Amino acid sequence: MYDQIASNKFKSVVLIIVFVLLVLLIGWVFGEAMQWGYAGLVLAFIAAFAMAWGSYWYSDRIVLSISRARPVDRDIEPYLVNTVEGLAIAAGLPVPRAYVIDDPAPNAFATGRNPENAAVAVTTGLLQAMNRQELEGVLAHELAHVRNYDTLVQTLAAVLAGSVALASEWMLRSFWWSGGRRRDSNSGQLGAIMMVVAVALAILAPFAAMLIQMAISRRREYLADASAAMLTRYPPGLASALRKIAADTNQLRVATKATESLFIANPLKAHSGGVAGLFNTHPPIQERIRVLEAM
Repeated sequence: MYDQIASNKFKSVVLIIVFVLLVLLIGWVFGEAMQWGYAGLVLAFIAAFAMAWGSYWYSDRIVLSISRARPVDRDIEPYLVNTVEGLAIAAGLPVPRAYVIDDPAPNAFATGRNPENAAVAVTTGLLQAMNRQELEGVLAHELAHVRNYDTLVQTLAAVLAGSVALASEWMLRSFWWSGGRRRDSNSGQLGAIMMVVAVALAILAPFAAMLIQMAISRRREYLADASAAMLTRYPPGLASALRKIAADTNQLRVATKATESLFIANPLKAHSGGVAGLFNTHPPIQERIRVLEAM
């Protein structure tokens, strides 16, 4: 367990460095293509620093805002508050902030840079669909992510991937507005090459960011499932919850490609097999159920 925590902290540092370098590369190529000199690199450095700093300190707030999560109302959802508090105490964790997403699709996620600044969000669909044991299994799974520092890695990846996509879109729009013209119309073949490279990078950078997200081991879901089973002492509870989530046909409206990896199950319902299955952010949910039922 401690090895996993140390590994996730190391991955967080590497993740920030990789995304910052990717943004710097976008800025440098854009500056060369537009013949701005070092201005493009300087702008990219400022943007990359702001993204990395903001992602570390404010990524949880960003994700909760994107997901339209509201703080839980103890008077309306007292059982959710009591369950989170009880499981946190049993796991030896600070009690995380609890949030609710008003959406019929059953799902949940955890976020935060460390256990002291963690938050857990569940949908109203999850609260309505789950019985006590199933809800405990889902919340225990999310608390396991908090304890293992998975939330830091996942949330950083989500926010930084979205930042790279925005930087790439800004660069493409700039080319569109300028008509693809450089300041120096006599730049010749080298200028044309740089322009092609810049456009290609702007298109491919978001895809590269997505691959970096997927490079984060899917085994974190299996580990969180196992940790949840140990915490609740009842693996069938989480297995039954996953089965209900998989059978539900609603798609979570607030989920995006950047945030899908945060949820306990893929909210975009991308559970296809074969080659397409390689691009899923989660392991097959039926396999997770099988492992839990074998415990």
